Amino acid sequence: MSKKAIGIDIGGTGIKGAVVNLKSGSLIGERVRHETPAGGKPGDIAKVVAKLIAQLPDAKPGMLVGICFPAIVRNGITMSAANVAKEWIGLDADALFTKELGRPVHVINDADAAGVAEIKFGAGQDVDGLVIMTTLGTGIGTALFMNGKLVPNAELGHLEIEGVDYESKASFAAKEREDLSWADWAKRLQVYYSTLERLFTPDLMIVGGGVSKQHEEFLPKLKLNSPIVPAIKRNNAGILGAAALAKKAAK
Repeated sequence: MSKKAIGIDIGGTGIKGAVVNLKSGSLIGERVRHETPAGGKPGDIAKVVAKLIAQLPDAKPGMLVGICFPAIVRNGITMSAANVAKEWIGLDADALFTKELGRPVHVINDADAAGVAEIKFGAGQDVDGLVIMTTLGTGIGTALFMNGKLVPNAELGHLEIEGVDYESKASFAAKEREDLSWADWAKRLQVYYSTLERLFTPDLMIVGGGVSKQHEEFLPKLKLNSPIVPAIKRNNAGILGAAALAKKAAK
């Protein structure tokens, strides 16, 4: 089995991808990014992914492709849709991309992919017990691991706290939308992570998403019993995890 695979990370605003060295957990060559087409329709997104892969000089014919996507994904079928067209709901995404790309494709949830990258190559390596990966961005994505094994589609970002879906108050998008200071945003994160801790008593919590680059602005403000650390792979985590899971699915 090849030590390389292609990882694609589809988001509501951008689609990025690269060839991945599955042994070292690093990108081979440059990462390529395209805007997500307006409306986020399945056929349009599939065409952009095909164009992106064609621009990767290290992408060889037949190379496995892992695609992470902002949806609950069950056996390659997208069961929900966040910031993309509703036509994704109930769609066989594996079949769509396999037909468009002409190569084996495995589609998974985006937060699960980011979590796998951190467990295999980043902050969660060799950690026993329960690990919760969170991504702070447009919403709050989460991935749950027990002794390094993924429990897929754990949508813990949508916990109802104080009568609301709490990602609407604690996501990084909420910080920007309401122009919250780091201190005020940290108070909301404290409520969220304290709830996770009370419900699950995790052995480790990992915080990813683009804002994790500025973790020193908010993580030290949180008072928790469980250790909480910034992600290491950050914006490449989805690409790395998607590629790794594509290889695993092909075994």
